[in-house]
Amino acid sequence: MKDKAIFNWSGGKDSALCLHHVLNENRLEVVGLLTSVSKEYQRISMHGVRVELLERQAAQVGIPLTKMEVPEMPTMEAYEKAMEDILEKFKNEGVSHSVFGDIFLEDLRAYREKKLALLNLKGVFPLWKKSTKKIIHEFLDLGFKTITTCVNEKYLDKSFAGRIIDHDFLNDLPAGVDPCGENGEFHTFVFDGPIFSNPIDFTTGEIVYRKYSPPSKDEKGDECNNQEPFDTGFFYCDLLPA
Repeated sequence: MKDKAIFNWSGGKDSALCLHHVLNENRLEVVGLLTSVSKEYQRISMHGVRVELLERQAAQVGIPLTKMEVPEMPTMEAYEKAMEDILEKFKNEGVSHSVFGDIFLEDLRAYREKKLALLNLKGVFPLWKKSTKKIIHEFLDLGFKTITTCVNEKYLDKSFAGRIIDHDFLNDLPAGVDPCGENGEFHTFVFDGPIFSNPIDFTTGEIVYRKYSPPSKDEKGDECNNQEPFDTGFFYCDLLPA
């Protein structure tokens, strides 16, 4: 009997490739996708993708989706409480593993493993320490298709928002920008690929700029909750369900 796992799904390219590997290896039974969404705006946290498109992804993957609703700018305490409650629920249903698409952020992995250990759950990181250049080329070679939904102005200008990631996109990236956006340079929405029964139909809408106020010292807390740095602004490309 395979161990049961929950998959931490962002809707982006790293998640999609990671899930592809997990399903192909067939060592874990993925019983659910878990995604953090803004309760106020009903969009995937940081990615800015509408919940309706997230739900369409899950339907085409064929794995039940659980949405963890959090405030737009959650405190560390609120974020951790919401995550703990959901993971406790999954644990009671026999889940023993939690899968992530992280690649090389050491502090983030340590944070995740520390929190999982409190619930006696094990973290799984299939893409860990792989070359991000190789990862993005594998992603494209497998036939996955993805579009940028959020770009960090610290690294990229507005023209990169709403672009399909292909070899031209990769060639246009400025020096120092990770090709997988692992440092938070950009976020994506995957709309086609081998894990989907059918492509996700959508149209692109307006591009919106947002800048967040830095959280107070108390809101930041002492740990990492995978939030982006707040000394910059972001360009979001709205995707409209077709």
